[in-house]
Amino acid sequence: MNEELNMRDDSAREASMNRERELATAFVDLADTYAPGFDPLRLFHRLVHTCRGLLAVDAAAVMIADARGTLKTMAATEEEAAFIELMQMQTGSGPCMDCYRTGRARRVPDIATERERWPALVPAMSAAGYRSLNTVPVRLHDRSLGALTLLNARTGHLPDGDLHLAQALTDSAALALMHWPTEPRGDDVVTRVQSAIAAKSALETAKGMIAAYHGLPVHEAGRLLADYADGHGVSLADTAQALVGRTMELAVILDGNENETAGS
Repeated sequence: MNEELNMRDDSAREASMNRERELATAFVDLADTYAPGFDPLRLFHRLVHTCRGLLAVDAAAVMIADARGTLKTMAATEEEAAFIELMQMQTGSGPCMDCYRTGRARRVPDIATERERWPALVPAMSAAGYRSLNTVPVRLHDRSLGALTLLNARTGHLPDGDLHLAQALTDSAALALMHWPTEPRGDDVVTRVQSAIAAKSALETAKGMIAAYHGLPVHEAGRLLADYADGHGVSLADTAQALVGRTMELAVILDGNENETAGS
């Protein structure tokens, strides 16, 4: 009996240590603005995928606001999650919009009960397979920059610990964005946020260009572009901008990945 209890204690301690290591790694990855090829596209990608990996959620997406206060989706773990963000942006209503405007987290344990408040959002979430939503602000000190959305396929409250961790991870990402080495005189919040949004816009354009050139689905073009940047140790944002600016040939993306695969 004692041996069994000791084994359980050892397993619990090991699980706790693994969790601590995962958390430490997550915060270091988000804060490492001096890593080669760091850019805001990677930053927000890491944020949403870290949240899905560490928290009791099925999907995550993050939006930030441009200079006019219009929210833009920067990253999402699933296309369905990105669509939920788009729905709220188009209608101008939803928990994510409320979170951004107030700078406070919102919890919606059962989206089906909110049909009267958000008549467009509720059926869209249901069709996508999501039944509950939590959102925390992307903020720099007391300034709201956007919102992080956490989606679940089941009803119920997200544990308080997970919600607090989501806020801490999001705060870390916002601070990292402010240390991103962007263009000269880019030290103010608005300039850095606008630069991040411009990088995301260039990425979407580049994905479309690659898809059209190689006859691929857009999501596959995005994967090829990300793989190329990873394989060559270059910034994803810079690579996308080079393609859009025609200073880099579209054929290089597919050829570069094939050469990388052949050489491995």
